[in-house]
Amino acid sequence: MKFQGSDNYVATQDLMLAVNAAITLKRPLLVKGEPGTGKTMLAEEVSAALGLPLLQWHVKSTTKAQQGLYEYDAVSRLRDSQLRDDESVQKVRNISNYILRGVLWQAFTSDTPVALLIDEIDKADIEFPNDLLRELDRMEFYVYETRELVQARHRPVVFITSNNEKELPDAFLRRCFFHFIRFPERETMERIVQAHYPDIRRDLASEALNVFFQIREVNELKKKPATSELLDWLKLLMIEDMPVEALRSNDAKVAIPPLHGALLKNEQDVHLFERLAFLSRARR
Repeated sequence: MKFQGSDNYVATQDLMLAVNAAITLKRPLLVKGEPGTGKTMLAEEVSAALGLPLLQWHVKSTTKAQQGLYEYDAVSRLRDSQLRDDESVQKVRNISNYILRGVLWQAFTSDTPVALLIDEIDKADIEFPNDLLRELDRMEFYVYETRELVQARHRPVVFITSNNEKELPDAFLRRCFFHFIRFPERETMERIVQAHYPDIRRDLASEALNVFFQIREVNELKKKPATSELLDWLKLLMIEDMPVEALRSNDAKVAIPPLHGALLKNEQDVHLFERLAFLSRARR
């Protein structure tokens, strides 16, 4: 299996090398980068390009590692045990009826190779990655309730994403192949825009990219717009058939762009641009 990019995802050469290196080494690919740089989409596109079903585990602050393996539904078993019919009695006797298979179990026991995405692993407790060390390394785990050893039939292609909200344990990092997705340069961003909107007017795309990169240069921004925000903004500009003149300004850094709600995602940044625009007009 070798990833060579796709029509919908513009992958740089170093990113393709990272994906293929992780597959060759049979190690999880840990992908970091600022939000909106396509970390989750990478797993989707690689799995589609390689013809692998994709299983996704979206991690939350309350997620525990055990949930990825399995969960024992003791409450349902207790409720069924209170019923007197033969069907319920037979069901209660077999504890495996109350074992809920997690995403890792599904990936390990799949009849065909799959891709597995563990998304935003840094959202969970710091112990979460450590709790998965053995399972991801040996591709097996033990079910104590049924005394069953679950082993992977095929080693899944594992993608793990992180927004760098917290440091990951060294022991976990040693078991991964790491890649940091740098924010796309102008040329790469042009290719991304073309891949998503092949029919966009060239003058509109060029001027919108000028505004976008100038906004990102404002150091005081609390949240700089990323690729996903740019694509949303361009979609709105195309729907509104926005004239290029509406995007142009004597000083794009201090002009609030039209439909700025797709780019600026908090009131502090909007107020910052309003203040800069006011000061710019006052100096004229």
